[in-house]
Amino acid sequence: MKRYVLFNCLLAVLLFSFDSCDQKKNSSESSASDSIGSAVNTGDLQIMPPKEDIKTLEILAEAPDFSLPGIDGKTYSLNDFKDSEVLVIIFTCNHCPTAQAYEDRMISLVNDYRDQKVRIVAISPNAPKSVLLEERGYSDMGDSFDEMKQRAKDKGYNFVYLYDGDAQQASMKYGPVATPHAFVFDKSRKLKYAGRLDGIEKPGSANADDLRNAIEAVLIGSEILYPETKTFGCSVKWGWKMEWTDKINKDWDVKPVSIQELDVVGVKNLMKNGSDKLVLVNIWATWCGPCVIEFPEFVNIHRMYMERDFEFVSLSADRIEHKDKALKFLSGKHAAMKNYIFTDPDIYKLIAAVDPEWDGALPYTALIEPGGKIVYKKMGTIDPLELKKTIVDHPMIGRYY
Repeated sequence: MKRYVLFNCLLAVLLFSFDSCDQKKNSSESSASDSIGSAVNTGDLQIMPPKEDIKTLEILAEAPDFSLPGIDGKTYSLNDFKDSEVLVIIFTCNHCPTAQAYEDRMISLVNDYRDQKVRIVAISPNAPKSVLLEERGYSDMGDSFDEMKQRAKDKGYNFVYLYDGDAQQASMKYGPVATPHAFVFDKSRKLKYAGRLDGIEKPGSANADDLRNAIEAVLIGSEILYPETKTFGCSVKWGWKMEWTDKINKDWDVKPVSIQELDVVGVKNLMKNGSDKLVLVNIWATWCGPCVIEFPEFVNIHRMYMERDFEFVSLSADRIEHKDKALKFLSGKHAAMKNYIFTDPDIYKLIAAVDPEWDGALPYTALIEPGGKIVYKKMGTIDPLELKKTIVDHPMIGRYY
């Protein structure tokens, strides 16, 4: 009898525990669902929107409300801009060359209309994980929330910059087709204009100032001659495009990896850079801890800029008898690029051939212009962002077309 009572007591406790856990789970899921519009993550978790046709907001439609985090730590909704006579919402991003070409013009718009109750708000609509490394060839960064903060700091943004890369709920309501895509609303928050900022991408040569004309027209209450225009730029990276991103990444992971032998003469020629490209050289070894840790950054850099006038070359300082070990390491890092291993057993010949100022410590990295001029070098581990900025801001590469 005592065993029967004890068994029933234990069973009751277990049932209560399961029920309690289930209630907590449901409560947690409900809470997550309630806050989905303002949640921010670093890209480890992507809340994918449903795959559907996105339609651009129609002229005279009311501005959809939103609740989005800004890079300043605040959460914004339409109500935060209620005092403005004109509200301009521009969907833009970090990585797109067209978006970068318009950054200074956006900053100027804020300055020019600061005293006229015109508010300009930028929203990044892109799902960070849907942006391939190969799509970042005109930038030094992607579209994550942290990278948005960095880009705003680098450029001195004077406008609110909001993140909608997780649930993308606001972006789906407005329907931008590319970055940048501007929407102009009047005091009653009716859409008066949707389209391009102006008629040409190249900074300093703008024509057909559509956005400025729209703002001016709304301020004085006149009709806008062309309330809708085509917009040009990078397509919005919706969450469902992760399927394509995953495929490209998997294809990259199975690309063949090889390593070739390079003697002293070959090293000297490498550093002379007789090509017509900007060449990044990294000298590393499998026994060098910092080399091993930072090497994936070079693979990413190679993938970012390989379609530009750029080439990455890795040179292993491992002994030639350890060539197989070096190749195994490269294969594990999916380093499908130009890889070499130094053949001479005298490592000091390598140091002399590379750079007389090099003290011999690994890793060593140099960015070399055609003709052999070193425009960046680092004895020790690189700062990835600093290096990517140096590459993309070099006249041979550049941030826009």
